[in-house]
Amino acid sequence: MKQSVRFFLFTWLAIGLGARAPAQQPKPAGTLEELQARLTSFVSQPRFAAGLLGGKVVSLDTGRTLFEHEAGKLFSPASNSKLYTVALALDQLGGEYRIKTSLYAAAKPDAQGTIQGDFIIYGRGDPTLNARRHGGDIFKALQPLVATLTNAGVRRIQGDLIGDESFIRGNPYGSGWDCDDLQYYYGAEISALTINDNTLQLSVKPGETAGASCKLALVPATSYLILNNRTETVQAGGRREINLYRPLGQNVLYVSGQLPLDDPGYTREVTVHHPAGLFSALFREALARNGITLDGRPRTMNWLDRQVLPFEPDKFVELGSVESPPMRELAREIQKPSQNLYTDLILAHIGSLALATNKSSNVTSEDLGIRQLYAFLNKAGIPRGDVQFEEGSGLSRNNLTTPNATLALLQFMHGHAEAEAFLNALPVAGVDGTLRARMRDTAAAGNVRAKTGTLRWANALSGHVTTAAGERLIFSIMLNRYVAGSNPPARGEIDKLAVMLAEFAGRSDK
Repeated sequence: MKQSVRFFLFTWLAIGLGARAPAQQPKPAGTLEELQARLTSFVSQPRFAAGLLGGKVVSLDTGRTLFEHEAGKLFSPASNSKLYTVALALDQLGGEYRIKTSLYAAAKPDAQGTIQGDFIIYGRGDPTLNARRHGGDIFKALQPLVATLTNAGVRRIQGDLIGDESFIRGNPYGSGWDCDDLQYYYGAEISALTINDNTLQLSVKPGETAGASCKLALVPATSYLILNNRTETVQAGGRREINLYRPLGQNVLYVSGQLPLDDPGYTREVTVHHPAGLFSALFREALARNGITLDGRPRTMNWLDRQVLPFEPDKFVELGSVESPPMRELAREIQKPSQNLYTDLILAHIGSLALATNKSSNVTSEDLGIRQLYAFLNKAGIPRGDVQFEEGSGLSRNNLTTPNATLALLQFMHGHAEAEAFLNALPVAGVDGTLRARMRDTAAAGNVRAKTGTLRWANALSGHVTTAAGERLIFSIMLNRYVAGSNPPARGEIDKLAVMLAEFAGRSDK
């Protein structure tokens, strides 16, 4: 009896308060016509009118275009640019290609293990010498290089340690980068001698008492970046507020703000200026840890220095070298986390290889890399006017491309010898990379493989999806200049379209 009364009261209250059953989700589109109508209705909503939304969907199984909207317009692709650079690298260099870092001296060590004169570390843009890949220990990352010296019998270097970054020619920043980006890890300088992603990890912890300065530390520990501590510890329960500022062209980091006594601590990756210098400093310490004496000092040489004093490898002895992982693995290192530095290093590396046939003193590695990209896109059948790039990662707001071009690129790479490497490098929805937290608990999860792209006013998603009926599709969706307001953010809008494709129960051949 009591249960019946409770049920009656609950039902009466629910009705009185206006409770309703959860709205049912519409059934997935069952025919191509229904899918096209839904996609058209979605992209035509008034909230997109002030922005720019475009997309295209093609079936890999039939070659048929299922949907397109503003597909011929130029958009800012943001990190969708990486699709183009990675495709270029896999096409031109191949999946097994490795980037070599060499160790040179004027002669082999003498019987006592002494190198007479200077010792040169010659980088070519290997991005993978970092602590992250070696359990957080930068010296484990450098150990293979040191081992080549110990294996060659080197015990002492009587000259200087020269970190030579001259292989890459040009500005250490990508063309079109915003100065605001250079404070953050994703705007790290480009150098043929890259170390630890050209960043250091800053740790900020509260001091012992309120009013004391916070405790600052760098990992790996180094004096290469000077910390200017302007912080304060405040009472427990206070607000955390930490601000960082490194003037361009300097290696002084100003740390200001406050941490409460009960704060567990704050960490962030910070960039350094002239990373080849950091490489040389850390390598000197690595030598000392392995019992190799350096009589001179660490210093660097760049492409401008080499215009005065050209590097002629034939006049030196290569004591040894180490190689990066293969390009197939580098492709994953780029695409899944959307790593800007690695992408621009690969583009510059390709450009520098072309310098052998182009001796112009005015052209940069980036310039030649872009020329190689345009030649590749011509081979892929992509019209020149559909792609306007000035750097490789998409951090430039001046990179432009169309959904048409991106679909053509995806189609071309689907039939490429490195198709598997290109596909496997892409983030998987709800699983890994930049899609790890997106489209979970939908038909797209574990299904959509696509490259993201995110800048303040530019969002994109391009890649592969398999429909509920098993049809393989490729798609490109780009949304620029969209002000969300009370609406879903741009990436949420794009994800809805990808989920519609994953749920599609029909086929394009029926």
